[in-house]
Formats: sequence, C-alpha cells, structure tokens
Amino acid sequence: MILTSPVPVALVSVLVGIVLGYILRQVMAQYKKNSLEVEVKKILLDAKDQAVKTLDEAKKKSEEVLEQSKKETKEREGQIRKLEEKVLEKDESLEKRRRSFELDVESLRKKAEEIKKMREEAENMEQRKREELQKLANLSEEDAKKELLASVEKKYETDILARIQKIEIFGQDKLEQKARDILATAIQRIASSTASEVTTTSVNIPSDDIKGKIIGKEGRNIRALERAAGVEVIVDDTPGSIIISSFDPVRRQIARIALENLILDGRIQPARIEETVDKAKNEIEKMIKDAGEKASFDVGIFDIDPRLLMLLGRLKFRTSYGQNVLQHSIEMSHVAGMLASELGGDVAIAKKGALLHDIGKAVDHEIQGTHVEIGRRILQKFNVDERVIKAMQSHHEEYPYETLESIIVQTADAISASRPGARRDTVENYLKRLEELERIAASFPVVEKAYAIQAGREIRVFVTPDKISDLEMKHLAREIANRIEQELKYPGEIKVQVIRENRVVEYAR
Repeated sequence: MILTSPVPVALVSVLVGIVLGYILRQVMAQYKKNSLEVEVKKILLDAKDQAVKTLDEAKKKSEEVLEQSKKETKEREGQIRKLEEKVLEKDESLEKRRRSFELDVESLRKKAEEIKKMREEAENMEQRKREELQKLANLSEEDAKKELLASVEKKYETDILARIQKIEIFGQDKLEQKARDILATAIQRIASSTASEVTTTSVNIPSDDIKGKIIGKEGRNIRALERAAGVEVIVDDTPGSIIISSFDPVRRQIARIALENLILDGRIQPARIEETVDKAKNEIEKMIKDAGEKASFDVGIFDIDPRLLMLLGRLKFRTSYGQNVLQHSIEMSHVAGMLASELGGDVAIAKKGALLHDIGKAVDHEIQGTHVEIGRRILQKFNVDERVIKAMQSHHEEYPYETLESIIVQTADAISASRPGARRDTVENYLKRLEELERIAASFPVVEKAYAIQAGREIRVFVTPDKISDLEMKHLAREIANRIEQELKYPGEIKVQVIRENRVVEYAR
C-alpha cells in the first residue's frame, strides 16, 4: 500500500481550482463580449431605422415647401401680369391724350396764325385809309389835331377860363370843407376824458393812531419808507389820511401800495418796510405789463413785441403837460385809424405809429436824446416795420413827412393834445425841473440814489458808504449845489441833503 503525502494533493487541488477558475472567467468574459456586440448591433440598427425615418420626413417637408413656393410663385407671376396689363393700358391712354394734345396745339397754332394775318390786314387797311384822308385834307394826323384844338380853344377861350376859375374856387372850398368834416368826425368819435394828473396821492388810514406807527421811533419808519420808495411822506393833522408826494407817478404808486399793505399787516418797521416796498415794485411791474397789453388790445394791434408792450405800459405812469401819455397814445391811435380810413391810408400802420409815437418817453430820463430819437432807436432795435417808424418820427416835425401815415399821426397828436383841458404847461415844466434836479444829483459816481422832494425845494442824495468819507460828503453837497445853480432856473432855494448810512447784516443760524 502506497502512502501519499497530503501536501502534493492540496497543491494539485489548488492548481485544478485555479485552472477551473480561469476557464470559467474566460467563458464569462466571452459571454459578456458577445452580449455587448449584440447590444451595439441593436443600437446601430435602431439608429439606421431612425435616420431613415428622419430622412423620409425631411423629404416630405421639402416637397411640401417646394410645392408651396411654386404656388406662391405662380400667384406672384399672376399679379405681375395684371400690373403689366394695367401699365400698358395707362401707357396707351397717355399716348392717346398726347396725340390729342398735339392736335389741339396744332389747331391753336393755325388759329393764331390766322388771327395774326387778319390783324395785319386790318392794320394795313387802317393805314391806307389814314393816308388817303391825309392826301384829301393835305394835313398830317398831328397837324390836324393841333389845328382842331387851336380852333376850339380860340372860339371858346372865355368860357374855358371862366370854367377853370370856377372849378378851382369850388374845388378848394370843397377840399377844405371835406378836411374840416373829417377832423370834426374824428374828434367827436373819440370824445374821451381829459383829467390831468397831479403830483400827490392820498392814502386813507383806519384811524389816526396808526400815524405814530408809520412815523416810528425818532422817525425811523417814515425815513425808511421815503428812502426805499423815493417819495416824501407827509403826516399832518389831516384826519384819516396820509399824503404821498412825488413828481414820479411810479414811485407814488409803489409807496401807496406798500403803505396800504403795511397798514393791513400792522408790522411797521424798517426791515418790513423795505420788504414790502420790493413786493410793491413787483406788483407795479405786473401792472405795467397789463397796461401795455390792454392798450394794444383796445386799439386792435396784436403784433407788438412783449418787451415793447412793457415799455408802452410804463407810459401809464408818465404825463406830458399834465396829460397821461398812455391814454394820449391810445386816443391818438383811434383818431389816426379814423383819419386813415377816411383818407385812404394804411389803417394798421397809422394806428401802430400813433400808439408807439411816444415810446421814447418811457426811458427818456435814462438815455440821452429827444424822445423821438430814442423812440426811433427802440423801434429799430425791435425790428418794427420801417413804415411804422416813418409814421411816428414826424409828429414833432423833427423829420420830414415821408408818407401819408406820418401826416396822419402828426394830425392825431395835435387833435389829442389841443382838446380843452387836456394839458397844462405849468405842471409839465415843474415836473421837468424835478427830473433835471434828480439827474444832476445822480450824475456823480458815488451817488446811489437821489430823490427830489418838498415840491423840488429839497433833494435827498444817498451815497455809497465805502466810496466816500464824511468829510468828502460836504464837498459833494457843495458840488451838487453848484451844478444846480449853474444848470437850473428855479425860484427860492433848494436844500441839498447828502445821506451816508452804514448797514451791517448778519444771520444767526
């Protein structure tokens, strides 16, 4: 009995196991490989089927699109053919019209030639007849005419002279009567008020107790009001009223509005007074604008520049020999329009020239020159029609009468100014003296403001504090007084009062 060792048996068993495991693994790997190949083939087949289906769908869609495009192309071709047919029809119609027009032109040309020939024949016949008559009379046409006129003139010389004299006398009387009728009609149609302006304004107060507030402690309130507004405030024993005096109507109106507002407010102090005066100035500016627009509307002129209307409105506060200049201009515009319509002139130009004839007076105290020259420059600056400028520039005969409208404006000015009670020479001279008084004082460089008060017996001059010392103030007062003595004529004496005031303002925040 042969004995075997357990070690070799185990080794063999292990080897057999390894071989069997390897073989089994190879078999499984081969199986997996075959399975993957089958799956790949299946995917490829599916992809081919899907591609075939997609290709078929694409072919069908392309065929549908191609069919649709063919259909649309046929429709477009049909429309184009129809348009071509319409164009051909229009061309044929135009061609027929052209031929008809050419035939008409040819017919008219032939008729024109026939008329020309007939006219030439008629002229030739007339010339032959005239020559035959001249041969028979042994006179030319001009000689026959002269001989006939001489014969008639000699025969009826006395009658002709008498008739000419009668026509001259009757015509002159008739023209003068017509002129008088036109002027009388114009004056009657514009019979407006002729109230003259004054140089004072009365302000009613609720009680006399308020006079103390208006005067203020040591008169500081009344001085502040007089300085801010440039007027003289007279507080006397007259019950229930305070008088504001100034030759400048604008200043009087500003002071009146400011004083009335202060009385209503109750707070009367220098700072409040200056603030109220500034507000009153703004109100006056609005009044000036409204006055200019109303004047333009009243006379029916609507093409005036708004800046010119502002200047026109300032004339509401300007007088000429006691007559309100704006009212005078409106009245003149109406009269000029009536005269122009009667005489055959341009009504619009005459009315506009009359309305703007005194526009220079709105700024004549600020600019050198006569108010006519200043007015011409203003109108030229605002590109006003040259016919309007020619119409207004001759109303004081500074320029020649170039148009009928210039004569009409001058006539209207004379009508408005010469009506009874319209003007007062003494008031105008007085106001001119006050303006000159202020002008002389304001001409010095260090002067800030200058106001004539006390009916021209006093001039208050406010100077800039940092430009003049207290000692120089005395020299300035003397220089102003000397200028007044040299350049003005006035009764009595004029008090020159120079005021230098320092004011420091600071704010607590």
